[in-house]
Amino acid sequence: MFDFVRTHQRLMQFILLLFIFPSFAFFGLESYTRFQEGDNAIAKVAGQAITQAEFDEAQRRQAEQLRQMLGEQFDPKMFDTPQQRKNTLDGLIAQRALAAEAARSNLAVSDQALQQAILGMEGLTTPDGKFDNDRYKSLLAMQGMTPVTFEASLRRDLAVQQVNAAIQNTAFAPKTVASRVSDISQQEREVQQLLFKSADYLSQVKVTDQQLQDYYNKSASQFAIPEQASIEYVVLNAAAIDAQISVSDADVTAYYEQNKARYSVEEQRRASHILVGVKKDAADADKAAARAKADKLLAQLRQTPGDFAKLAKENSDDPGSGEKGGDLGFFGPGMMVKPFEEAANKLKENEISGLVQSDFGFHIIQLTGIKPGSVKPLEEVKADIAADIRKQQFAKKYAELAEVFTDTVYEQADSLKPAADKLKLKIETAANLARQPNPAVGPNVPLNSQKFLTVLFSDDVLRNKRNTEAVEVAPNTLIAGRVVEHKPASKRPLEEVKAGIRERVLQEEAAKLARQAGEAKLAALKSKDDSAGFGAPAIVSRSRQEGIEGAALEAVMKADTTKLPAYASTELQQGYGVYRIVKVQQPATTDAARRQAEQQQIAGIMAQQEAAAYVESLKQKAKVKLLKPVDQAKSETEAAQ
Repeated sequence: MFDFVRTHQRLMQFILLLFIFPSFAFFGLESYTRFQEGDNAIAKVAGQAITQAEFDEAQRRQAEQLRQMLGEQFDPKMFDTPQQRKNTLDGLIAQRALAAEAARSNLAVSDQALQQAILGMEGLTTPDGKFDNDRYKSLLAMQGMTPVTFEASLRRDLAVQQVNAAIQNTAFAPKTVASRVSDISQQEREVQQLLFKSADYLSQVKVTDQQLQDYYNKSASQFAIPEQASIEYVVLNAAAIDAQISVSDADVTAYYEQNKARYSVEEQRRASHILVGVKKDAADADKAAARAKADKLLAQLRQTPGDFAKLAKENSDDPGSGEKGGDLGFFGPGMMVKPFEEAANKLKENEISGLVQSDFGFHIIQLTGIKPGSVKPLEEVKADIAADIRKQQFAKKYAELAEVFTDTVYEQADSLKPAADKLKLKIETAANLARQPNPAVGPNVPLNSQKFLTVLFSDDVLRNKRNTEAVEVAPNTLIAGRVVEHKPASKRPLEEVKAGIRERVLQEEAAKLARQAGEAKLAALKSKDDSAGFGAPAIVSRSRQEGIEGAALEAVMKADTTKLPAYASTELQQGYGVYRIVKVQQPATTDAARRQAEQQQIAGIMAQQEAAAYVESLKQKAKVKLLKPVDQAKSETEAAQ
């Protein structure tokens, strides 16, 4: 327990990396922040406002998760849509409605449950299975969460999960329904195939010039040559700035002397303790009993100090350290609760304290080691200092050069050479740029930025062949360019593409003839069954294709088989297919594990449906009010842009 005391000293509640309901698809919808009224509220649920800030944070979190999943393929535009904003707001409303129901039902989360949730977080244990206190604190700080906010949000989320679980955990799929679905899924059909190949009808097709012209006219986009530009450009980025920064040994030494405190290691102490636990709000009688037990142990230790580890194992209420003879390891300032730290700091090595009272009970402390404070030598931190100085110089240098870059490309707009010469930059060239980014190049290449391309293809830049303005396409990255050659959008002439068009028309007309023949055969079969021409029977199922195309399998499995033989047909890549279904059967053996999994999947679907319906009823109970159209629910910063 006392290992956890350190955790509570900073209340190191780690943000659960968007702790969300596992049973709902509310993908990062709760910002776990404010429940208070706001001037910029966009909705109210159970009398509580959903603020613009909460909405923006939910959007940001979802966008970040999507960015992490898609990497370079992430496009903010596909996320920032009216429908997505509506989905985000709906999710926030659902979360708030569930929270209101949890409050109405007086659902509470115990301290023990909260502690177990925190201790169970993935990635917070050391290789030997111990709770990683330092990582826990750093991750909380990285998320910008205060301990009070985190603990309140986690308690609220755990309470809400109780509401959700009451519905979802009771859902089940009737065996008859699950069995019927499994039967349909595993059903087998014996089928024969008759193919009408387009290639067999090519000789019957006569392509006319008019057909070629018609295809060319109606398929203009196939022969379009997009607008293109060849350009010159210069980039001011981190690499260019770094090349102009130098850090001398004198700079490093001066920085070290001025900031020695940063490289100092404070004294650390190691202690063991015996904890006689008693709650802060315990009855006086309980506190008195705990003190009496502690006094007795202390008296024993005064007689036989060497028994400290043995008595700790037998009597300490801190199982984490008790098993180790009370050993807490080394700790620095601020890592222990204040009464414990003050007492430990007064002890000499191997000295045993008197009783020390904290919110956790009564401690008997033995100081077992001291690591004196020290200052890291210059050689040990030299590289880090040089990196820090370089960062500082970088920020200053970038601000200076960015201003020069911006002013020069604007004032001497007929050439990029003055800017390149002033800033020691290289003029680069690129050909065949279009108005839209090239997916094959990647979004991190400066000249492939939509922001830059929009400026590059503006009327003034194209018409006057002048420099673009300096465009910031990424942090610490400016680019400017000018168009050397511009080719407007055009269309390849018919004569140039006639051969290709002829081949396409030939294939299309042959496919039409194959389809006509197949449809005629199908009509004849429906009037009178005839197996002539069909291939050998094959057994197919939804998981067993047996050499027929996916479209054909779909048509066969959809066909009405109340009367056999039944027929299906579909267009294929190589022509047209007609299928004769002569038998429907279930597999000889059933896969029990698969059926069980399917039943669980069906139960899961039903649970989600029931939970979704329950949430809708809670929304009604919570009297949801939309105060602003969701399409307007954008951040003020975004609107200003």
